[in-house]
Amino acid sequence: MTTTAPITTSTQATHHTSWETVAFAFKDWALACEALGSGRQSVILRKGGLAEGRGGFVFQHERFFLFPTRYHEQAEKIRAEELAALTATAADAGAAADDLVTVRYAFHLEWSRRVENWETAARLAPWHVYREEVVRERFAYADRQHQAGMLTVGFGRAYRLEPVWRLADRPAFGGCKSWITLPADERPPGLRFTPVLGDAEHAARAAQLERLLAHSEA
Repeated sequence: MTTTAPITTSTQATHHTSWETVAFAFKDWALACEALGSGRQSVILRKGGLAEGRGGFVFQHERFFLFPTRYHEQAEKIRAEELAALTATAADAGAAADDLVTVRYAFHLEWSRRVENWETAARLAPWHVYREEVVRERFAYADRQHQAGMLTVGFGRAYRLEPVWRLADRPAFGGCKSWITLPADERPPGLRFTPVLGDAEHAARAAQLERLLAHSEA
């Protein structure tokens, strides 16, 4: 079963908001951010963080920055055929100092859905870079509200930032939470947002994924 999850009120409120006023950032593994930013991944898969509350994870915003986190074991969670390319891309971009965070990408969420069927979740592989066991672990995650398997899938379009946004790391960015607010007064002047994928490729991926989910619902 695949259910459509309506975008939350806060996301609806920002539906027509331009990038110039966006300050929210979504925390994800650095390699996952690179996968989205290189066009190798088109979806965000979530099970809910420890600080998400009893209701689990929801996409609170439609437009947001991708904030890379330094989870030390993340390389083990990426499919081998994808890892080399992502590692090389990250190396080419240059490593930030330990006390700095480099935000390179932003994301425009087009829709989100809750997938409640493992066979459907497993078929999402062409749209992400994770090992199957990682997706299965996220699908099987249960909190007090959801005892059955479930995965929140967000599809959208990634944008490359020019210039990149370098921030001093700080306690406000830490913790087991998915959403943070970036300091508006530290935003680089003249920040530009360039789509990672062309219109035709993005539309093709969207159509293919819609067909998969529609078939699963039938």
